[in-house]
Amino acid sequence: MNKPRFALLIGIICISIFPVLVKLNLTPGLISAFYRMAIAAALLLPFVLLTRRLQIPPTPVLLLAMLSGIFFASDVAVWNIAIQKSTATQASLLTNLAPVWVGVGSYLFLENKPSRNFWIGTVIALIGMVVLVGHEFFLELRFDLAFMLGVLSGIFYAVYILLSKHVLERMSVLSFMTINLLSSSVFLAVVSYLLNEPFSGFSEMGWLVLFVQGILCQLVAWLLLSYATQHMRATRVSLSLLSQALLASFLAWLFLDEQITLRMIAGGLILLFGIGITFYAHDISLRKILGRTRQV
Repeated sequence: MNKPRFALLIGIICISIFPVLVKLNLTPGLISAFYRMAIAAALLLPFVLLTRRLQIPPTPVLLLAMLSGIFFASDVAVWNIAIQKSTATQASLLTNLAPVWVGVGSYLFLENKPSRNFWIGTVIALIGMVVLVGHEFFLELRFDLAFMLGVLSGIFYAVYILLSKHVLERMSVLSFMTINLLSSSVFLAVVSYLLNEPFSGFSEMGWLVLFVQGILCQLVAWLLLSYATQHMRATRVSLSLLSQALLASFLAWLFLDEQITLRMIAGGLILLFGIGITFYAHDISLRKILGRTRQV
């Protein structure tokens, strides 16, 4: 396994811990997103300044780096609001449509177009998500404000992936992450203040969870994911991030005693199979896949 793929794997594992920490309900969802960014920024900024690794890019690139941070923060904020107005399952599912939007955006705006394998893998991975969640969930979907916010969250996330891919071709990972985290922190601080979110008064365990989120789920995870994004296709990275739902379910079973059914296991395996197809070196067709399945 090469370095970008290994970084992607470890990064996904780190961010998969985040939903388990959020489910502890020790701090409000939106303010936890702010501290996730702010703590990571507070740790990274002194390091890049002392080591003189902070490189300010040309103004257009700098503005795009700041904008990507705002889109990432918007994704987190809208996702939290969608959860409050519906369920975590619905909001997470709609947010995870991001690979579709990344594929469309890559086709329209990037020179490196999505391969046939990406589209095949996306279809199979989405089928895996349907199996994982269960068809009953889709029968209960209500196309209301919460639904639209969930879709909007996925679009914000997709724009962030595409912007970060573009910016990381023009600046270092550490500089990008520093600017990205600072703009995200400021944006979420303003939103939290306007919504009267509490910035203090948490328990010791609550503060511990906030620091774990900031250090592990944000700083470590997104340094690794940004490195992977810099060296891999944006479409491949975005689709691989779908696997965090599977890992989060496993961690919830391990630490929160949440149930895992055979259906969820089957859906997870289908999802991983779809992601694996995008890493296949040569273009394949659904006819070949079905043919091999029949032979087996």
